[in-house]
Amino acid sequence: MLRRIQAVLKTLDLREFGEDYRAAMPRAALDVAAAMEVVRPICQAVAARGADALREYSERFDKVAPAALRVPASALAEAEAGLGTELREAFWESIKRRTSVAKTELVAQARCELAPGAVVSQWQLPVGRVGLYVPGGLAPLASSVLMNVIPAQVAGVASIAVSSPPQAEYGGLPHPTILAMCQLLGVDEVYAVGGAQAVAMFAYGVAGLCPQVDLVTGPGNVYVVAAKRLLRGQVGIDSEAGPTEIAILADSTANPTHVAADLISQAEHDPMAAAVLVTDSAELIAAVIPELESQVAQTKHVERVRAALTGPQSAIIRVRDLDQGIDVVNAYAAEHLEIQTADAAKVAARIRNAGAIFVGGWSPVSLGDYTAGSTHVLPTGGCACHSSGLNVKSFLKAVHVIEYDRDALLEVAGLVETFALAEDLPAHGNAITVRRNP
Repeated sequence: MLRRIQAVLKTLDLREFGEDYRAAMPRAALDVAAAMEVVRPICQAVAARGADALREYSERFDKVAPAALRVPASALAEAEAGLGTELREAFWESIKRRTSVAKTELVAQARCELAPGAVVSQWQLPVGRVGLYVPGGLAPLASSVLMNVIPAQVAGVASIAVSSPPQAEYGGLPHPTILAMCQLLGVDEVYAVGGAQAVAMFAYGVAGLCPQVDLVTGPGNVYVVAAKRLLRGQVGIDSEAGPTEIAILADSTANPTHVAADLISQAEHDPMAAAVLVTDSAELIAAVIPELESQVAQTKHVERVRAALTGPQSAIIRVRDLDQGIDVVNAYAAEHLEIQTADAAKVAARIRNAGAIFVGGWSPVSLGDYTAGSTHVLPTGGCACHSSGLNVKSFLKAVHVIEYDRDALLEVAGLVETFALAEDLPAHGNAITVRRNP
């Protein structure tokens, strides 16, 4: 049985629902296929006309023509110098903590000696050049700069470029806080290019402006996502990140004020942002609803928040008990999952699908967005059941290195020849046979 109760945040009652919860999960409609047809001519124009197309689309979409598509070094330095003391401290602490965690993500080189003289190693090699996209629409996400740049730097990527939309308010440059973060991180290749055209610039390269990259990472709107899907293969991509999501698994011990604030914090991102509360407590639901009404009325971006909370992607989900709640959040596979229950660490240990898990009432998603040290570039739309957030390994390639000596090869030569003949590839076998002969 699926009952809908209308409120600020609708309530879905799943207590008597079947076990396949995925069909009942609230989701935003994101038509990437349709957006691909919109961005296809944009990407083709960038490939054919380069910087001229980039300027044309800046004027059309961003309503400003940058004086220079590549941000001058002087503008980066000026933005960094203009940081206030408190914001500079916040930036540096976030950089320090994300760097510390990123260093733990490095994968050790592996070496396996299968027999004397028969060694296979796995090397972790960084990609050569990456293009990092930083959104600049509803919010200037300076935090996304550090979330993309730091793992790439720790991985050892030699060439890092950042692109963010030009802002008419700042003379065709990206937002100053984005530029300041680039300067603090030592990234001097920054472009005032946004949207699908930025992805195309990175994927194809633009003569005299931006060399082609090997990998594009970073979140963006549906058109950025569509461009990444369209150009995948031409360039590597990290993921197809959609609108942000928060799910909170809570019981009667949760603080309703905290729960409401955390739901609103993610709804603030975008009218399509998803905010989902999963609980077995009628008392918590009764307390959270008026808290939402009160806090939404006081928040700055009230229209955006209310649109997100009342959209099809957001809901309060009532469950029988915590066990069912765990099944529901595993089915939902949220980008961000908070556990606000008794013995939250024990509950968190039973979670299998989430981009990041925030354990207990003192670990809100906002902490992870900035200064926890974790990544905030995470899989959305249920993709956390098979994908991971952006991390150092996202910028590394695993390369097997095979090193056999003569005796080690001859020990398995007959097996290789037999296998090759079974696949009707005798030349494969012969590459072994010729080495048997003096």
